[in-house]
Amino acid sequence: MQEIDKSISFDGRDIRLKVGLLAPQAGGCALIQSGETAVLVTATRGRARDGIDFLPLLVDYEERQYAAGRIPGGFLRREGRPPERGTLTCRLIDRPMRPLFPQWIRDDLQVVATTLSMDENVPPDVLAVTGASIATLIAQIPFYGPMAGVRVGLVGDDFIINPTFAEIAEGDLDLVVAGTDEGIIMVEAGANQLPEHDVIEAIEFGYEAVQDLIKAQRELLDELGIKYEKPTEPEENKKVVTFVTKKAEKGIKKILEAEHGKVERDAALDELKATVVEAVGALKEGDEVALAFEEDGKLLDKTFKGLTKKLMRKRVIDEGVRVDGRKLDEVRPISCRVGLLPPRVHGSGVFQRGLTQVMSVVTLGTPGDAQMTDDLHPDTEKRYMHHYNFPPYSVGEARPMRSPGRREVGHGALAERALKPVLPQQDSFPYVIRVVSECLSSDGSTSMGSVCGSTLSLMNAGVPISKPVSGAAMGLIREGKEVRVLTDIQGFEDFLGDMDFKVAGTDEGITALQMDMKIHGLPMETIAEAINQALPARTHILGKMMEAIQEPAEELSPYAPRLLSLKIDPDLIGLVIGPGGKTIKGITERTGAKVDIDDDGTVVVSSLDGAGAKQALAIIDGMTKRVSAGDVYAGKVTRIIPIGAFVEFLPGKEGMIHISQLAEHRVGKVEDEVSVGDSVVIKIREIDSRNRINLTRLGIHPDDAEKARAEAGL
Repeated sequence: MQEIDKSISFDGRDIRLKVGLLAPQAGGCALIQSGETAVLVTATRGRARDGIDFLPLLVDYEERQYAAGRIPGGFLRREGRPPERGTLTCRLIDRPMRPLFPQWIRDDLQVVATTLSMDENVPPDVLAVTGASIATLIAQIPFYGPMAGVRVGLVGDDFIINPTFAEIAEGDLDLVVAGTDEGIIMVEAGANQLPEHDVIEAIEFGYEAVQDLIKAQRELLDELGIKYEKPTEPEENKKVVTFVTKKAEKGIKKILEAEHGKVERDAALDELKATVVEAVGALKEGDEVALAFEEDGKLLDKTFKGLTKKLMRKRVIDEGVRVDGRKLDEVRPISCRVGLLPPRVHGSGVFQRGLTQVMSVVTLGTPGDAQMTDDLHPDTEKRYMHHYNFPPYSVGEARPMRSPGRREVGHGALAERALKPVLPQQDSFPYVIRVVSECLSSDGSTSMGSVCGSTLSLMNAGVPISKPVSGAAMGLIREGKEVRVLTDIQGFEDFLGDMDFKVAGTDEGITALQMDMKIHGLPMETIAEAINQALPARTHILGKMMEAIQEPAEELSPYAPRLLSLKIDPDLIGLVIGPGGKTIKGITERTGAKVDIDDDGTVVVSSLDGAGAKQALAIIDGMTKRVSAGDVYAGKVTRIIPIGAFVEFLPGKEGMIHISQLAEHRVGKVEDEVSVGDSVVIKIREIDSRNRINLTRLGIHPDDAEKARAEAGL
């Protein structure tokens, strides 16, 4: 393949596309670069798998530490299990790619994106999204592309395409838009309570840049001499469809119109499908329909599902009525509870919408509990974590429990992103916060249930969030030119619908978005309609949540650690830690408190009883307090030597009174004037060149002595 280097510019920020240079045995390969960030993306088509009825697509994202000039930590000194951000990047690539492959493909497909070089300005994830489309097209895998993705930031009043890490951190928006020439196919966003119209404008701004990247891909294919044609779907077996329709159409309509609950509806459909299976068994040997079912063991299931999908969608389009009888913009019944679990857990909340039920539980930790990240992202620490669990019993299944998969990681990250804008600043609430959302029952939009449950549990735990956050999932039915947007979709509508659009936010604006499609793109008008239709739903849900709890609890759980903080001179950090950590260990042993020190001099002391934290903080404050000659303090004698006595006049800080400074008269023995444990008033006489503090009891004004005793509580 000929080597081609192509460049496209967005407001002075170039994206370079290189093909024909690397990975010659991959089906297709592209090196996509912006600044000093370069991502290699390959797409390869393997052999078909027998006996499967799904698209076998695998998307991998690999980060190499050498990309940032680092050597991995740990014993092995090589990359291991992908970090959480790596998993999220896999999903970011997969979500816009998957619906663009024909669903009839049974060949193994693999897209691998590897970050080869990365600077501190350009995030690699959106580059990988566009690179995946280029590699797939070059590999000539059937694909409804081209597709491209861009990031949109908002700094001040200006939207920026592909902002830097710093611009993302400083701005009020982090939005990823992916689309085809047919429309938008994926949206992922975190926002600082932005109004709906600002978010809609940002999506439209991003989609304009997407179209430029799509145009560049078409030009690249032309230069390579690759003739691109969109794939076609195979025709249905009309006789099979007619057979199943004749046997099941009336029954499916009756079940859908009966407005059953999820369990009853699924059972009724399974029972009806069993009668169709019996009818197939009664066909004569050699019958054309019977032979079709015999050749494809999945054909009956696919045809029955297709008929159910067609009838459900027709009712929504023609009558505006959903499978459970709701109107298109109606939210299911909601119930909320807080404090269901004992205070041993620091906070809990249960949110239920229809048959979807999520319990969220809060744990408050110390700064040392923050998660350290080992990836290429500039941020190296997380003080707020949201983890999402989806056990099999939540959908009435029995299967082995596994470690969290990509879906669980993605849903947890979405809820985390939704709550992050309303969390208190670290200087006012130094706790590390972990929320775990247990999905106890699932019938659509457990991720938005996790957002609502998290808000309830955080408020129950006494975390002073600035605003409560709620969320709703919007769906879509599109048949030809007819489009219907559905509010608060349940599992059946998600399964047979065209869109899952999750919108979370406060009463002031949006904090998170996530949109996935099953079709090849939506126009901007439909996206805007879905965002605007979500607002009254979010407001309604928020009102129900406020009936359970209106304000964050005033008191933390008695089992939550008590934190006290202090800012010291960073130059004194070594003094507090001591040689080999001896001093800080001594403080911990003496008080029972845990001490965490940041590089900027912030000291956070934690203890379950609170008294130990106060004592430890007083010791550190005393150790690091600047003292000067002439200052007067009251303290206690800690030890005696022949030439003088040592006095601790501040917690952790002591000096020595020479025997000549104990009294106006000549002192024969130190013990004649003071004993260990005596309270004495002293004045700092001098601080010598070795920072030793020399004290005296001479020349102290009575008023200064009285004030020192009062401050020391003597």
